[in-house]
Amino acid sequence: MDLVPTIDISDPSSFDLAELDRAASDHGFFLLAGHGLDDIIARTWDVTRRFFACDESVKGPIRRTPDRGLGYHDRELTKRRRDNKEVFDYIDPQIGDGRGLNQWPTGPDGFHAQLIEFFDEFAVLAQLTVNVLANALGSPATHDDELAISRVSSSVRLNHYPIKDPVPAHERAGLAPLGETALGHHTDTGVLTLLLQDDTGGLQAHSSEHGWIDVPPRPGTIVVNLADAMQVWTNDRYKAAVHRVIPMTASNRYSIPFFANPPRDALIAPIAELTHSTPRYREFEWRELIEGRVADNFEDTGADDIQISDFSLSHR
Repeated sequence: MDLVPTIDISDPSSFDLAELDRAASDHGFFLLAGHGLDDIIARTWDVTRRFFACDESVKGPIRRTPDRGLGYHDRELTKRRRDNKEVFDYIDPQIGDGRGLNQWPTGPDGFHAQLIEFFDEFAVLAQLTVNVLANALGSPATHDDELAISRVSSSVRLNHYPIKDPVPAHERAGLAPLGETALGHHTDTGVLTLLLQDDTGGLQAHSSEHGWIDVPPRPGTIVVNLADAMQVWTNDRYKAAVHRVIPMTASNRYSIPFFANPPRDALIAPIAELTHSTPRYREFEWRELIEGRVADNFEDTGADDIQISDFSLSHR
């Protein structure tokens, strides 16, 4: 049995849906084939690698700050420990560019245009993926229903995991120490994440049955991991994927997640049609979850970061 199944999104079979349901119930990861986006993906990989190869003159002017959360960053925290990576974040160019929220670098050539194309195509693919999940759940939900995502609140991140600490030695004073992993274990806050990973490997998911398992790179596929809103919507039937990235020892790693999120002001609660069990979560506004998680990225507040368990009806 393939622990991380591959689903043909162009024509998912009943077997595909059964395998998706099994994986979503255990660890929250599966792979997409049949997406038809190979050329766009290749171009996006090219500008991603060229951006991270740029020096401080390109990255420095677009550094993220606590009050400006988009752009370049190389000292993010997960579970109060520093990640061994550098990132670039942006939101829907239709909104982020128009309101001056996105920060775009001066290079490399074609960077801006390519990331606009990537966002547009992956926003469509994300909703198609949600619709496939609805079918696996036995729900008639479509993009007009409660399982919808919002491109306005979704975002993209470019990741570079180097072998060594990305922060220069003379700038590390006062920073949180690096974690034992390149990216600490966590769940994503939205509906699902579409992830491109290169062929380096290192991504792991936590399986209820098997413990930590590898999510292997497979050419031509896109990784999908379910996120917090999906777990709440399904009342724990589907799992928000707990995942991590182990340290790089031989080569750098690159990945590109598209974070497909609900509307920022959406009220999140178990959907009665998806479960016959007593609700396990109280209703909450999604913005409360995402704002708490973003704040924890910048500063160790001395407490664990916010989780959906904080909204559990059994939480004390």
